[in-house]
Amino acid sequence: MSKQFSFITSADMCESFEAVVGMAVYREDRVEWVKQAINSVLNQTYQSFVYVIVIDGEINEEIYTYLCDVCRRSKKMILVRNRSNLGLSVCMNFIVDWTLSEYIDTKYFFRMDADDISDLYRLEQQIAFLEQHPQISILGSGLIEINEQGEKVGQRKLPQKHSEIVRFLPKRCSINHPTVAIRLSVFEKGFRYRENLMNTQDYFFWADLAAAGFKFANLSDKLLKFRRVNDFYKRRGLSKSVNEFKARFYTMKVLHKYSLGNIVYAFSVLALRLMPARIVKIAYKIDRYFLNKRVIHD
Repeated sequence: MSKQFSFITSADMCESFEAVVGMAVYREDRVEWVKQAINSVLNQTYQSFVYVIVIDGEINEEIYTYLCDVCRRSKKMILVRNRSNLGLSVCMNFIVDWTLSEYIDTKYFFRMDADDISDLYRLEQQIAFLEQHPQISILGSGLIEINEQGEKVGQRKLPQKHSEIVRFLPKRCSINHPTVAIRLSVFEKGFRYRENLMNTQDYFFWADLAAAGFKFANLSDKLLKFRRVNDFYKRRGLSKSVNEFKARFYTMKVLHKYSLGNIVYAFSVLALRLMPARIVKIAYKIDRYFLNKRVIHD
């Protein structure tokens, strides 16, 4: 384990667990959203899991106090501190490495973000699907987009079947990262998030896994409330836009899916991302509308 990380609470679990839920907390996070995220995981109908939360650098003192208090009351939660902000990829890879080295019987890795809310049945439904479909290694779900007040402002409908997910992948990230469940056997084969990326790490990861032959699926059920904050469109700045552009061309390369349509789409999205936020917002809604029209669920 990296010396960069230290366990604030005990990592010695008295019993094995089938799944690990990984989350990172940052300076900008809001305490009320962190509370909602944590409660939504701890209150799951499925309970054979451990919840590992990494404090990635300095955070709000109120959040830190809350996290320590919850850890004292819940045997399912483990709190880890990272001395400096290294990003989501490093934090998730640490959780994966720790799990693989200490708890070899654990089967599933779940993603969670500190401003989202998991449906009460999320873990139960995703694990049930993976148990019934052993050929699937990466499973996402639909989601509901909520604003800062928790009100529904949209939804994401993504393709369900592997063939359609891969077909869409050169144009858009067709797995909602905060909803994902991944078999730990994927990581046992050496695959990890790219630690040099502070964003779009999921997009590159899906491309690598698809190229390696792993099978994907999405549940049509909306098992997560995704927080779309007021600066959502502004935050899609130059760095993220360029990385998305690179991810699209990387995906075309490793999946052998170069086409005029995919290339034009990549350049078009890059141009749109660099426009004012109000134009990006309109383009996002149009793109979401046509995606929902094109995706057909059983």
